[in-house]
Amino acid sequence: MNEPILKKAMDTLEFLSQDREARRLYEERQKYLHDEVSVIEWAMEKGIAQGIEKGLVEGEKRKTIEIVKNMLSLGLEVAVIAKASGLPESG
Repeated sequence: MNEPILKKAMDTLEFLSQDREARRLYEERQKYLHDEVSVIEWAMEKGIAQGIEKGLVEGEKRKTIEIVKNMLSLGLEVAVIAKASGLPESG
């Protein structure tokens, strides 16, 4: 066998087939590693979703500010802008 990975797998398989306790410990370790990967993937997906949501909210705020500035530059009254945008007159 020239492939080091294949040899390692074969050696592991041979070792595990000889000892029931070693096989049990190996399977526990594999389950633990799989669970760890699952937790990390879940956390990454959650973080990405939160980042996207935060970015959308921030983009919406910036767009609203831009629109209000444009309305002010057109000479619209603050009361009209507040009514059109749903924003309070002060703040």
